Amino acid sequence: MPEDLDFSGRTVLVTGGAQGIGRAIVEAFALRGAHVVIADLQLPQAQALADELSGQACQVEAVCVDLADTTAVFERVQDLEQRLGRLDILVHNAGYFPLTPFAEITPAILERTLAVNLSALFWLTQAALPMFRRQGQGCVLATSSVTGPRVAYPGLSHYAASKAGVNGFIRNAALELAGYNVRVNGVEPGMIATPAMGNLGNEQLNETIATRVPLGRLGKPADIAGAMLFLASDLATYITGQTLVVDGGSTLREV
Repeated sequence: MPEDLDFSGRTVLVTGGAQGIGRAIVEAFALRGAHVVIADLQLPQAQALADELSGQACQVEAVCVDLADTTAVFERVQDLEQRLGRLDILVHNAGYFPLTPFAEITPAILERTLAVNLSALFWLTQAALPMFRRQGQGCVLATSSVTGPRVAYPGLSHYAASKAGVNGFIRNAALELAGYNVRVNGVEPGMIATPAMGNLGNEQLNETIATRVPLGRLGKPADIAGAMLFLASDLATYITGQTLVVDGGSTLREV
């Protein structure tokens, strides 16, 4: 394993790590020596992944948290601090995006979308900051999206707004936390083949979308995990306040 991608001795918290992109992120860090904590609302799935990776001599544990509950977010990070004593890398990957036409977005849908996708990123980072400051460094990573910051998709106005906010957070938090040697970056996935793709349509629609991607395929969760590994690694110690687009070239076309 390249030394730059060896995460032995580091603790990583991954939200939404039970499936899809989050699962790939958990696997990527765990298989490279990190102690990974999966924080997910779907505890049985998260625990099954933790058990599977633990069987491969990895250090992985699962905890349940509703990221729309601010108090629960702080309690979960504080529990991690009490048990493990440190947090090196925070990855906020969990997302909420029920496909909903604009006129049908309710206060409940909008509030939960913003709470899970955006507000939780604030509270997770605030909760982790005392550990980062004590350690003299820290890394915050967020799964953003091309939807919102760069392009639009029908039925996802609430999601697009939340992800545009995530990118704003990344830039501003990076500036404010740089003095503590805390780096803040993100990845903007395009269309990635995950269970969540079913939220957008059937398999035929997914195949049609794939034909429109310049690289000729939907992305894989591992494509996003690879970008996260790079941004968290010692190869990226001078990178902060940035987002890396991983979309197979989908946003390159002007028309």
